[in-house]
Amino acid sequence: MKLCLDTCAYSKLNLQRETLMEYIDEAETVYVPSIVLGELYAGFSLGKFEKENRNALIKFLDLPAIEVVNVDAAIADRYGILFKTLRKQGTPIPTNDIWIAAISLETGSRLVTYDSHFNNIPGLIIIAP
Repeated sequence: MKLCLDTCAYSKLNLQRETLMEYIDEAETVYVPSIVLGELYAGFSLGKFEKENRNALIKFLDLPAIEVVNVDAAIADRYGILFKTLRKQGTPIPTNDIWIAAISLETGSRLVTYDSHFNNIPGLIIIAP
């Protein structure tokens, strides 16, 4: 199984969520969108434990199954389609989350998230352990 982590899922992971860690341990690949990294770094920079949080993230990204995904042309195209779909449905979601969903769909992975607005995206398989 391939997974894609949303920002809130990584944050919950740091709270020692055993079920979430089981999913990650069993996954063939765990994609971390570069957008998620940006959101995490922004949050770290505003907190009191920036250095510790950065070090923990570096260790996590070094795990064998973890793969950082950058936006490419196919993901950008998928983003455009999702943006239009959500607007037509009248169910907009935050822009960064559209990018994250596009990456999850384009990589054929299940999105690990605790944000319910992702339910508005057709075809997206969500895991909320």
